[in-house]
Amino acid sequence: MKYLMLINAGLNDEGDVTGGCTPEGWQLFYKEIKEAGVHLHGNPLADFTTAATVRVDDRGERVITDGPFAESREVLGGYFVVDVPDLDVALDWAARCPGSRDGGSIVVRPLADYES
Repeated sequence: MKYLMLINAGLNDEGDVTGGCTPEGWQLFYKEIKEAGVHLHGNPLADFTTAATVRVDDRGERVITDGPFAESREVLGGYFVVDVPDLDVALDWAARCPGSRDGGSIVVRPLADYES
């Protein structure tokens, strides 16, 4: 079954990303997940200050604002898509991800399969 792992970094009161995830930690995790054969794809995201949010109003006009402005102590930092036997295995991989530490979190969601 395929699962999306959304990597959320914690933010401090100043809006800076918290946590001590090192590039080496990410490289090790990426190597492990690839070698296990469960990694399908994924990417880190660029700085959240470069984001734009699009909404369509009642008249059908698009409204664009800079950045994600959710009232949150977390910001989406990237994602992985894994193909594993079940949710328990997906949760195990999420717990191994460096993004799950130091104020970060991983949201694990199954991908919908509309072709079955």
